[in-house]
Amino acid sequence: MPISEVGGQGSTPAAAEPSTAAAFFDVDNTFMRGASLFHLARGMRQRRLLSYRDLAQFAWQQVKFIARGEHTVNLEEVRQRALSFVAGYTVADIRQIGEEVYDEFMDSKIWPGTKQLSADHLNNDQQVWLVTATPVEIAEVIAARLGVTGGLGTVAEHVDGVYTGQLTGQVLHGEAKAAAVQALAAEHGFDLSISYAYSDSANDIPMLSLVGNPFAINPDLKLRIYAEAHGWEVRDFRTAGRNTKRAIQGFAGAGALYGGWRAWRRLRGRRSIGQFEQE
Repeated sequence: MPISEVGGQGSTPAAAEPSTAAAFFDVDNTFMRGASLFHLARGMRQRRLLSYRDLAQFAWQQVKFIARGEHTVNLEEVRQRALSFVAGYTVADIRQIGEEVYDEFMDSKIWPGTKQLSADHLNNDQQVWLVTATPVEIAEVIAARLGVTGGLGTVAEHVDGVYTGQLTGQVLHGEAKAAAVQALAAEHGFDLSISYAYSDSANDIPMLSLVGNPFAINPDLKLRIYAEAHGWEVRDFRTAGRNTKRAIQGFAGAGALYGGWRAWRRLRGRRSIGQFEQE
């Protein structure tokens, strides 16, 4: 389906544009429904690499992420805490888990409309890059699975191939994401004035403002208002009914996780009391 038929107004890449034009896509809620980091956490929990308590915290962040948008979440805190749990694992471990988790959870969350946008850019001989706060290893896995050019993400420090639990540089978010795009453009010779950028979040206004063709995809309220005020195109691949259903499912899932954690805590408490009385 041509881009001009995927909703919104106008058309995106023109075939006559030179290949120095590139396209930069945010991932969470732009390319993929929900947060890729939460899907990774689910996979790690299934493999007993993450506690129920940690997963419950991720679930609550996911509920807010889906219901209200990325700008309501303290991403710096979330990403730092999330990357801390990879400490002690190897880069190869996380990459392998990421590949498995993509197939298990992420693939079904990809927005077909956004995927078509990326395909049209590739068909017009333009590079397509994912730019996300998710760990770079996961960004690269997602990029490879989607068949796009590459992925930029937050870099977790590792020594001799083993993660330390610390970050290298900043979380790739906001201004840092824009700086990464500028650096990539300088490296590859992209002309940002004819390039494209796509995001759902007002946090990515710095990145969107770099290019000549910014698009708000499934935008949060703040980005929608900003985009309309600045004449940016808006594409929304969601429907009100689906959003409501997802929010309800998210709250139900988080409630179940939290309830299970509370029950586990109570059970532990009872066992501790019983052991104390026996002693």
